[in-house]
Amino acid sequence: MISAVQYIPYMRVYIYGETVLSAGCTPVDAITPELVQQLEEMVPFMRNSRGVGLAAPQIGVPQRFFVMDAGDKLRKVINPEILSAGNSTSEMEEGCLSIPGVHKKVRRPKRILVRYQNETGETIEEELKDFPARVFQHEYDHLDGVLFVDRLTPIARKMVARDLERLAGEKAE
Repeated sequence: MISAVQYIPYMRVYIYGETVLSAGCTPVDAITPELVQQLEEMVPFMRNSRGVGLAAPQIGVPQRFFVMDAGDKLRKVINPEILSAGNSTSEMEEGCLSIPGVHKKVRRPKRILVRYQNETGETIEEELKDFPARVFQHEYDHLDGVLFVDRLTPIARKMVARDLERLAGEKAE
């Protein structure tokens, strides 16, 4: 088990087919200066990449943290939990920095109750709805080794199969 976050000074987005994206992540044991610095640097990297969320495995760190800015506020999320999800769902197109060029509709709960620590160690419990709830769930999935394409219907998955094979093939070269 990794006890401290390994600081990654030069970030790159890991692409579909790289094992860190499907491996699942270990919890963060302590909020260290290195973790805080990593979170700080992930924010402009996410924004410059035109993303609304960025999870640790997407930059090669197999630990349970991510950043997100879904338009309501910036969140730096450590060891998140989804405590409950509402019954009402919505379908919306999603994309992912780790799966460039692929966008498909994904069905997710519209409301979720979450708990996580922020970069100061404060435990936050809040209800998220609509787009912030969707982004949180998308980034949370990354921590479990799940990509949005894993949540597609069989027909939608078949439609993106060629793109996924191309991305995986590029990583193998």
